[in-house]
Amino acid sequence: MVEGLPPNGALARRMAGHHWEHSDFLLADLVDATGQLVTDFRNANKAEKAPLQPYPEPVWRPEKPGAAKKRKKKAAREAAEARTGYQRIVALATPRHAEKG
Repeated sequence: MVEGLPPNGALARRMAGHHWEHSDFLLADLVDATGQLVTDFRNANKAEKAPLQPYPEPVWRPEKPGAAKKRKKKAAREAAEARTGYQRIVALATPRHAEKG
């Protein structure tokens, strides 16, 4: 029943969670790459004492609901693991500077 439906139809948009097509994602990647290349060119040809220009912000892309929440939880978990590892190394290397508690 659903085999003949168009790839950009209502059902496909509902399943993906957004209305972007493959070409939209490719265009966003192209804009990001062009921005990085322009920034690299400007940084390579800048005056010696001029500061480096930062990369531009990436183009917004749609994501499934809850993906941002998962990403934040993963980042918090990784930060906690890194902090624990750092504290363990400090405790081994310099026991008197290890945090108590």
